[in-house]
Amino acid sequence: MKNIKFAVIGAGHIGKRHAEMVKRNPNAELLAFCDVRPAEECGIEAFNVPLYKTTDELFLNHPDCDVVCVCSPNGFHAEHSMAVLKAKKHLVVEKPMALTKADCEEIIYKSLQVNKQVFCVMQNRYSPPSVWIKDLLESGKLGKIFMVNINCYWNRDDRYYKKNHWKGTKDLDGGTLFTQFSHFLDIMYWLFGDITNIQSKMTDFNHGHSTDFEDSGMVNFDFINGGMGSFNFSTSCFDQNYESSMTIIAENGTVKIGGQYMNEVVYCHVKDYVMPELPEGNPANDYGHYKGSAANHVYIIENVIATLQGNSIITTNALEGMKVVDIIERMYAAVK
Repeated sequence: MKNIKFAVIGAGHIGKRHAEMVKRNPNAELLAFCDVRPAEECGIEAFNVPLYKTTDELFLNHPDCDVVCVCSPNGFHAEHSMAVLKAKKHLVVEKPMALTKADCEEIIYKSLQVNKQVFCVMQNRYSPPSVWIKDLLESGKLGKIFMVNINCYWNRDDRYYKKNHWKGTKDLDGGTLFTQFSHFLDIMYWLFGDITNIQSKMTDFNHGHSTDFEDSGMVNFDFINGGMGSFNFSTSCFDQNYESSMTIIAENGTVKIGGQYMNEVVYCHVKDYVMPELPEGNPANDYGHYKGSAANHVYIIENVIATLQGNSIITTNALEGMKVVDIIERMYAAVK
């Protein structure tokens, strides 16, 4: 069974994380990086692979590449994904899949034309509480879903939004829901399905000097499958992240997942049900002054390899990636 050969577009924090997971996997091989910056600025010496400035150079020098991980700034995801698919390579695209539903549709259409897989990175699905609550919901033990409340309260201050950087810009970042909280919107969609009757209120409390968009919001909606929900978020917490939590009020019980990254079961009281002991999850991605979601990228790369070798199915497929973008677009469009 041949090794799956990878390249990575974007040599930032997340690009290097993908590369590290590829290097660690015995069934994978890292061929190259692609980034407009010089190699010394990217800090990729330890990987001992070449860096190319354009995708054309990358594919010219590595026609044997099987998979490309797109880890560039959000606003480039669509452009780089299309370049990968036009080169007839399988695609792994970091969240968000793109910044518009229309761009996601183009990516899906192209992938079907060239018969290549699209893997969307939503690694929070691998967290033990996420796996557990998915199983609990699918078992039907909770009965009808009445209310779902999601709160995401983080810190992203001037240590994060540096001058002359893509983060905080409308065209390359896209907004707080795209960059910070799309993982939790994905979990919501994965568990409860699509939403309708959206009402949004958003504002910018203390990022007017550093971003082009809101830092806080409150969104209310109905689930098409039944029940109502809310998604409240902010990046204005003082100094450090506070929580990412989800409370489910259902016919036969109440459950809350919390912690900074929705990585702990805080409360579980369900009729005729005993809470199992869950395995320990991975720690959050640590970027110095701030932290992100769980460091589960190892499972993403394992899933890519297993799927391409015919031993698994995609954890987050392109249609699901598009639906998260669609939900975010509609939440922004509903702001009064």
